[in-house]
Amino acid sequence: MEALFAHFTFLSDHALQDKSFDPATIEDLMKLFEIEAYKSWAAMELEAEKEAEEAEVSLQQAEADLDSAMESAMDEFRRFEEEMERLAKAELDSLVRKGESARKMGNLMEKAASVASKKYIEAAMNSATASMKSAWKAISARKVHPS
Repeated sequence: MEALFAHFTFLSDHALQDKSFDPATIEDLMKLFEIEAYKSWAAMELEAEKEAEEAEVSLQQAEADLDSAMESAMDEFRRFEEEMERLAKAELDSLVRKGESARKMGNLMEKAASVASKKYIEAAMNSATASMKSAWKAISARKVHPS
């Protein structure tokens, strides 16, 4: 393009100096400018298409990277969720065992209390019987003679 400008400048100077200058010469040069402009436009369009294709490839790569990152994050989340479920199940099992142990302990304490109360009642009954027998013997020993 610079060569065309230089040639245009040369022809312009020549046209100013030479009265017999043929304007068709400049017309031919203007057609060369038009061809050069078209070539530049085509090259720019080709470059733009190339950049668009490169941008599409970059976008696809970014999408692939995002998909990979999302899949990795979901895998990590699933592992975390499984670990939390395992811990929750272990804690629940522990609580169930403790509850069962407490229920058994309560049953044992109830049985012990029941046995103790039966023994207490039996002892009280034995004591009352002994007191009654002793009182009866005392009353019987004080019998008044009929004489």
